[in-house]
Amino acid sequence: MILDKEKTTDPIPPVGADGEQSLSYVTEQIITTENEEINPSDENMEEILRQMQRMNDPAYLHTVSMNELYETVYQSRPPVIDGLLYSGTYLFAGAPKVGKSFFMAQLAYHVSTGRKLWNYDVHQGTVLYLALEDDYQRLQERMSRMFGVEGTDSLHFAVYAKQLGAGLDEQLEKFINEHPDTRLIIIDTLQKIREVSTDNYSYANDYEIVGRMKQFADKNGVCLLLVHHTRKQQAGDRFEMISGTTGLLGCADGAFLMQKEKRTDLSAN
Repeated sequence: MILDKEKTTDPIPPVGADGEQSLSYVTEQIITTENEEINPSDENMEEILRQMQRMNDPAYLHTVSMNELYETVYQSRPPVIDGLLYSGTYLFAGAPKVGKSFFMAQLAYHVSTGRKLWNYDVHQGTVLYLALEDDYQRLQERMSRMFGVEGTDSLHFAVYAKQLGAGLDEQLEKFINEHPDTRLIIIDTLQKIREVSTDNYSYANDYEIVGRMKQFADKNGVCLLLVHHTRKQQAGDRFEMISGTTGLLGCADGAFLMQKEKRTDLSAN
């Protein structure tokens, strides 16, 4: 029988004639050591109780010191597309029929295959594309026209999803659990997942919607793109053209605008 000498500092008594230590001695030392490890000291117990009392206080506010912040090791989150797209929640806004869905398809395909997008390096991963204003036939035609017959199992489409507060969160969570390498989720469009409310376009409502999406994206370390529309009216600040209140942009990590100088132009910026 082998006794781990690091578990006791007591001198080891002489061995018996048979060359082995007393079984009762070994058992006693193991039990004593285990009890010391399992049962914390009175001082530690008092500190644990103090912490529990603090946390049960209705006025409790959890904080971390600067040193604790610096000492914490956080999991790194590589960009989805170097220099262009990172984990977080972003708005992608443009006028109707300006080419948003075509660009979303291009973005989804490049991330799911890991192919470069223009001169940007892409980090490959699973992509979920909620094309909520399309059907599968239109998606098939668009994708085959853009990329030919070469497909990928890392790009998933859905043309129907539940709304926020009515099951969408659970649907997205389940998808990520089934596809832990998910990097990008595209929701086309934001309007399709909004809860039916008499207060649809208040600042508070807009902020809450994007806030919930941001919380989900940050928790799972993914990039969430919310496709949205712009107003017809021009504005001094281009981002003020995003339909809705400033609550949408106020909670997002960033925003992209797709515009044409003229409706008849073949390209958009």
